[in-house]
Amino acid sequence: MPVQIIMTEGLASKVEAQKAHAEISQVFLDLHQISNNSFMLPNIIGEVVFVEEGLTFSGKAVNSIAIVELRVPSFTFGTQQQKDEFVQKATDIILRATSGKLSKEHVWVNAVYAVDGLWGIAGKAYSNEELGQAIQTAAN
Repeated sequence: MPVQIIMTEGLASKVEAQKAHAEISQVFLDLHQISNNSFMLPNIIGEVVFVEEGLTFSGKAVNSIAIVELRVPSFTFGTQQQKDEFVQKATDIILRATSGKLSKEHVWVNAVYAVDGLWGIAGKAYSNEELGQAIQTAAN
């Protein structure tokens, strides 16, 4: 499940950004109780993208920002409580990583849901049902 962090250059060091990515990935795994799942663990992937200062915007003006975006199957985050907790924890992680250089109002967190049957891993297109089965099988 790709985890992407996009932020204005200069908000966090490379090390802090790496740490934030790992922590956000762990929050995702923990919320779904799959932290040690042998199928999921190698499929938590992603990147941190630093955007040149002056090229990030909020309110139609140049502003420093951070965006946390996940690309996940449509069955992910099955409850509002999971969504609320993920957004709150991911925001807190970004705020720590940026050491006070960014306000909470300039952190956005969202998820993009993949089309059922088009979740490709290692050359195989998984349906939601197949993906769920692979995760459950690896948990046993």
